[in-house]
Amino acid sequence: MAQSAHPSPPTLIRPGRPALGLALALVAAALATPVSAQRLENQVAIFAALDKVTAKISRLEVPLGQTATFGALKVTPRVCYTRAATEPPKTTTFVEVEEILLDGKEKRIFSGWMFAESPGINAVEHPVFDVWLTDCTHPRGPPPRTPQATGPAATPQQPQPADPDQPRRRRPPR
Repeated sequence: MAQSAHPSPPTLIRPGRPALGLALALVAAALATPVSAQRLENQVAIFAALDKVTAKISRLEVPLGQTATFGALKVTPRVCYTRAATEPPKTTTFVEVEEILLDGKEKRIFSGWMFAESPGINAVEHPVFDVWLTDCTHPRGPPPRTPQATGPAATPQQPQPADPDQPRRRRPPR
């Protein structure tokens, strides 16, 4: 019988190597686990506002629940969220924008979420003015802290060598 010129491709999981299969399964499970970052509530929303006639960009710092006027627009942020500096950025605000019409009446032209990392998704686009979120400041309350253990449990314990005279404990099946 003639031997094949091409050897068979190696497999990742071989019958004699169950530990490798377990390791791959654990890595896949860890990558599939969603990561949750804590959101920070802020007291001030920061917007950039463009006057298309003069080509001037202004910075609007608006406390939540208060209204800033830019040209014929009134901007009122309701909430403003960010993440800790150690997390990937995600800055969002819920904002309401009204236009002051020539007869003095107000018309709501935008009510919704704005995202600082994607300003083109939900920015206010008006024939004369554009408004988009750039940041949030003044977090409410103290900044979140990572839990830090103190006392004897805070120092990492070195694994103790197994006592050959002690019977090994078995884990219950899953």
